Amino acid sequence: MATLCRPAVQVPPHVITMADTLALARSRHAEHPRLPLVLRLIENTGVRTRHLVQPLEVTLRHPGFEARNTVYESEAKAQVPQVVARALEAAELAAEDIDLIVYVSCTGFMMPSLTAWLINTQGFRSTTRQLPIAQLGCAGGGAAINRAHDFCTAHPDANVLIVACEFCSLCYQPTDVGVGSLLSNGLFGDGVAAAVVRGSGGAGIRLERNGSYLIPDTEAWISYDVRSTGFHFVLDKRVPSTMGPLAPALGDLAALHGWDVRRLDFYIVHAGGPRILLDLGEYLQVPQHAFRFSRATLTEYGNTASVVVLDALRRLFEEGGPGDGAAGLLAGFGPGITAEMALGRWQDGTVGSDRDSRQEGALSRS
Repeated sequence: MATLCRPAVQVPPHVITMADTLALARSRHAEHPRLPLVLRLIENTGVRTRHLVQPLEVTLRHPGFEARNTVYESEAKAQVPQVVARALEAAELAAEDIDLIVYVSCTGFMMPSLTAWLINTQGFRSTTRQLPIAQLGCAGGGAAINRAHDFCTAHPDANVLIVACEFCSLCYQPTDVGVGSLLSNGLFGDGVAAAVVRGSGGAGIRLERNGSYLIPDTEAWISYDVRSTGFHFVLDKRVPSTMGPLAPALGDLAALHGWDVRRLDFYIVHAGGPRILLDLGEYLQVPQHAFRFSRATLTEYGNTASVVVLDALRRLFEEGGPGDGAAGLLAGFGPGITAEMALGRWQDGTVGSDRDSRQEGALSRS
């Protein structure tokens, strides 16, 4: 049974506070006719701090898409190996034990994917499979977990490394002054995360079922307008209302598994904004305390896109976990509008003995 092990998360050193964000909005958009609304929306996000891959004064400049993508590649290569090493250590595995790397990012572009660079430079086998995921946006973290689960179901002795790398600040567009764009400027942050899904053994979330749901005819609600200046984020004002149709999908998946979505022991969900958590609590009939890990990552890091689910999960681990056998839900929401959902149980224990048996098996086959 595939087990999602403890994630490793890292945020860059440059910090912007809520006060900084509000001051910038006032100074740069003083004549904006809807500035009071924008300020109120930013304040309501509850985002206290965010981390940026470059100093604020550099972030606010736009040197062109080519220059920004160069920063994306160099920073990814500088930061990803550190979280990968910590994720492998948490799973008690080495790079050569990994059979598939799933790399998720929607804030920069590389071809070949960073997976090829990781294999060439970080000790992974040349036979390691690669699965880059880009266009699922914030749902990418949930999708990565689900594709890792699928792979380990098909290959029970396999191990999958998940990497999420999001530098949202590199998508800042100073000429975009719509309300949705200005809100995004006060919501998104940068971060990198990694986690291992072990096909056998391991401590963490034992994955049992996954699913996906797309709300029909909502493709334009979250999207990129790709121009010569890069990725321009488009956010429809109807996005905060999406928990209405998505909450039943979460309930349906749980029901297929014989669970009541209202009575689970833990909930790890993408925190795109506070409205999502408030609505989800209402529709699922669960208290807001159930989303404390998601709210904490939103408050401290902002919306870090595909990294959010892994960071919320990290916080569950840091709290000590809900207890052996506890049942829970993981979900990421993103463009489409898409939900990537997973169900699993908390599994205590150590992983060393399983690693030893796998290595012994490999030696006996050699």
